[in-house]
Amino acid sequence: MGQKVNPIIFRMGMSQSWKSKWFSDKHYIEYLKQDVLVRKFLKNKLKDAGIDEIEIKRSADVIEIVIYSSRPGVIIGRGGTGVEDIKKEIISKYFKNIKKNLKITIEEVKQPMTSAAIVLQGMIDQIEKRLPYRKVMKKTIEKVMQAGNIGVKITMSGRLNGVEIARTETLKNGRLPLHTFRANIDYSRGAAHTTYGAIGIKIWIYKADAVTGSENQELKRENRQRFNKFDNKRGFDKSAKRPQVSPRDRVRVSEKKSETKKSPAKTNIKTSTKK
Repeated sequence: MGQKVNPIIFRMGMSQSWKSKWFSDKHYIEYLKQDVLVRKFLKNKLKDAGIDEIEIKRSADVIEIVIYSSRPGVIIGRGGTGVEDIKKEIISKYFKNIKKNLKITIEEVKQPMTSAAIVLQGMIDQIEKRLPYRKVMKKTIEKVMQAGNIGVKITMSGRLNGVEIARTETLKNGRLPLHTFRANIDYSRGAAHTTYGAIGIKIWIYKADAVTGSENQELKRENRQRFNKFDNKRGFDKSAKRPQVSPRDRVRVSEKKSETKKSPAKTNIKTSTKK
């Protein structure tokens, strides 16, 4: 009972993909530690850039870091100097003894309100500016739903509005099927550090079902064939509406069928007519 699973890990390999893409037997611990430290460094340095996620890909000669941001101009800087400065800093801190080329690419997130990490960062900034937590939650839910998402849920816990006793508040809108594998649900969590303590924030965003176009067409085709078979069996006109049968009529029809099955004389007549 009450065993909560991270929605992203729960859907790994289906609607979600791995954030680190490499394979190693001998240097697994070393590479994993580097990935964690690099992500932590970039998230702290680029707080204002609206970072969604950071992908790290490793090959034999190249380490590629892909930064998904809602404001790529903040990272790039004038004439691309910002990227070069970040690159030098990462090499000096984490990749000193590694003889590999470091490549940093920046991808733009066109719809930031569909990303849980970007929405969370905006909420943290507002809470740290001492805005009322309930107002922040309601406005965020409105914006997320206006962006075309199917459902959203936000949970805040801690000393809300600076009260002495800590509590948990949750607001929800739309659908959120956490047990459905094909449901593409984005999840993020963080903490707003205020003068009266830390306030934990969790956010779930249900974007859509992770069904490809070809799969969707196949499902529609199957449904169409199923209904066509039903109509042909019953002898209904496809353009006309299906007749609505009352429960009493259904009972009468079932009784008649059972009578015909029980009577042996009728079956003999049928067999004789066939001959």
